Amino acid sequence: MRDARIDLKRPVGARLWLSGGWLTLLMLGALLAPWISPHDPLAQDLFAGRLPPFWQDGAQSSYWLGTDSLGRDVLSRMLHGARLALIVALVAGTLTCIVGATLGLIAGYYRGWPDIIISRLVDIWMAFPPVLFAILLIAVLGTGLLSIIIAIVVIDWTRFARVVRAEAMGQGAMDYVASAQISGRSRFSIMLTEILPNVAPTIVALLTLEMGIAVIVEAILSFVNLSISTDSPTWGGMIAEGRTSVHQAWWVLVFPLIALFLTVLSFSQLGEGLKDRFDPVLR
Repeated sequence: MRDARIDLKRPVGARLWLSGGWLTLLMLGALLAPWISPHDPLAQDLFAGRLPPFWQDGAQSSYWLGTDSLGRDVLSRMLHGARLALIVALVAGTLTCIVGATLGLIAGYYRGWPDIIISRLVDIWMAFPPVLFAILLIAVLGTGLLSIIIAIVVIDWTRFARVVRAEAMGQGAMDYVASAQISGRSRFSIMLTEILPNVAPTIVALLTLEMGIAVIVEAILSFVNLSISTDSPTWGGMIAEGRTSVHQAWWVLVFPLIALFLTVLSFSQLGEGLKDRFDPVLR
């Protein structure tokens, strides 16, 4: 049995190390981008347009991942684009978690009319296609970082509300909650000290998943020129540009796609690993 338990924990540890390692590397690159970027991400050099990565013929040593059609360094633009992606992921994900988890806890534990109102609001909200809803909000609010964050929070809080509501209902039917109620504690105190700690692993998993979704939403909006200024480097903008020249300069499209894929996958795996590691039931 002891060997079996060790084998079960190994995949969890590997997920945490690999996903956490990539996200840590990405955060360091984003924070240090002004100092470690080989070139100015906005600087154009038409004589150095579409240079290949360093391992291909015709490359220049100062452009490690090549250049785009305007001669801008791909690596520098990816590092600066990571800053925007991570800001949106952290800020929008946290705000979405706070709003949705709070409403889900209230609906799941208090039941009654709070649950009816919140559940009906969630049903109405989820009737709108999320991507089209985001584009509509950006069109109304205008482009910019704040508008992107607001759009993500307004759209995605329902995911937290539904899952946390179901978890809170399940925990509210447990014997330990009934014992706390018999002891005379207030419902608000029970929700914070008894229900919330047992729902927290699920909230953490949803939070990291939401951060990955926020990165995707920002990339989609950048792809259709509804993010921040078109001059600022973004992964979605690089993908949109690389799509038009994929046969002449594949690296402009492929490298931002790889970074986007690894970031979203790492956020997802990090959440699952943390949930498995800290879930009191599994422990």
